[in-house]
Amino acid sequence: MTFPRVLPLSGVHNFRDYGGYAVSGGGQVKQGLLWRSAHHEGASDDDLQQIDALGLETVVDLRGDDERATHPCRRSSAFRAKVLFAGGTTAGLAPHLAAASGGIDAATARARLTETYRAMPWRPALVGTMQLYFTALADSATPSLIHCVAGKDRTGLSVAVLHILLGVHDDDIMQDYLLTNEAGNIDARIAQGGAHLRQRYEGTISDDAIRTLMGVDADYLNTALAEIRKKHGSVSEYAEAVLGVNAAKRQALVQNFIQ
Repeated sequence: MTFPRVLPLSGVHNFRDYGGYAVSGGGQVKQGLLWRSAHHEGASDDDLQQIDALGLETVVDLRGDDERATHPCRRSSAFRAKVLFAGGTTAGLAPHLAAASGGIDAATARARLTETYRAMPWRPALVGTMQLYFTALADSATPSLIHCVAGKDRTGLSVAVLHILLGVHDDDIMQDYLLTNEAGNIDARIAQGGAHLRQRYEGTISDDAIRTLMGVDADYLNTALAEIRKKHGSVSEYAEAVLGVNAAKRQALVQNFIQ
């Protein structure tokens, strides 16, 4: 069965399948099981129907308690997935929000996001939920969704780590990460994010800065991965030491999601 890479929803942005990529040694990541997106607060009835049709059994919410309380995800009456999160607060700030304070331009926004990624792999609230994410995937090869606010930074890092553990090629890992800049209704996503940013920071952010904050850049992910390798030697060693992905869990991930 062929699955679309991007699910065209009207109120949930950046919703896409991150399977289907070839892996080293042969085979590919299964499709139709691994989904990622932004949060679902603005989901339409039609969006919810399409999401329910995916048969999700697990939803991993990388947001902090404060973010979930402020922007609760909309669900249908048929929603039965188990929602996983570790708990903990993030001061209501997704990475792109944290980088947006003050009257900034695009260059400042890009520099701030790069620095945010440098420390992101060790954020306590994020690490706790990433641990739940990898445990859930190792335990069951059933459809799951991982999301944060915009589905690009915390989600992007988490997916990249999984892709690395599964043996996805570097260029495909980056391609999937950068797909945020093309997937779905980009203008609507930027407009939604821009309205939120301007409301929070009283209209002091330029259009170019908002577009930068709502997108991703290869330097962001490369910065996070370089810091991981600097501190732990490799992403697999980081995954074991910080996220609890030991050899048995990694083998289970391969068995569950590679065909």
